[in-house]
Amino acid sequence: MNTKNLFAAGLCLASMLAFSSCSKEKESTPKAEALSAEVLGQIKALGFSADDVRAVDNGYVVEGDMLLTPELLASAPGYGTLRVGDEEQYRTTNLVNATGGRTLTVSLDSGFPAAYGPAIDEAIARYNAANLQLHFTRVSSGGDLPVKYSADLGPGVLGQSGGFPSGGNPAPGFTLVPNVINSTNTNYIATIMAHEMGHCIGMRHTDYYNRQYSCGGRKSNEGASTVGAILIPGTPSAAEPNSWMLACVGNGVNRPFTANDLTALNYIY
Repeated sequence: MNTKNLFAAGLCLASMLAFSSCSKEKESTPKAEALSAEVLGQIKALGFSADDVRAVDNGYVVEGDMLLTPELLASAPGYGTLRVGDEEQYRTTNLVNATGGRTLTVSLDSGFPAAYGPAIDEAIARYNAANLQLHFTRVSSGGDLPVKYSADLGPGVLGQSGGFPSGGNPAPGFTLVPNVINSTNTNYIATIMAHEMGHCIGMRHTDYYNRQYSCGGRKSNEGASTVGAILIPGTPSAAEPNSWMLACVGNGVNRPFTANDLTALNYIY
């Protein structure tokens, strides 16, 4: 996720000095143009932006904080309906199988500063207070959603999700960068954590169609893809200024679930 005052394209510090996926996002190395046409075509076919794609060891990071693995790129999702709007709640084609109720465990790497313990507890509490079929609980290690420590994910990058659900299971956690987050504010850190947890269970950015809404800079969107971003019924077509799944977040901002966020979560879980 990126912070609004860190943004330069997707959630960045560079534009502030010369401005969040969360705050995350930029610099693309290598640049999208250097990637093969096949890879860019697969990314677009899944409904994601092919702008500012970063190649990493286990796949490609798109939209600042979302990892697409080679397996996901090669998949052919069966959903064909997509509403391309402005700012609404969207989910990915794959979700966690929570029919009948399911508990996911969350663990926190030992290298994090002390403030991150209360923050992950707060993020978990926000989801559990929504009374979803999906429940979260914290464990000391080896969680379904491990929260991993990193010293650097790129300029302005606060964190990065491990991808999206696959085979009915969540993405394998997410990574955070405390020295970029640079805060001991429990609610702010919990907001970033809840955002990345949202990606892990299948949520896309609320402003996926126009990241300029929360990130500033130039308008950026994925165009009229037919898969990969499915409108959640009951969520608004107007702008959602405080959604926890907006692409960028301002430094120190707290975003508990809005009424529309809760509508989206309860519809899918």
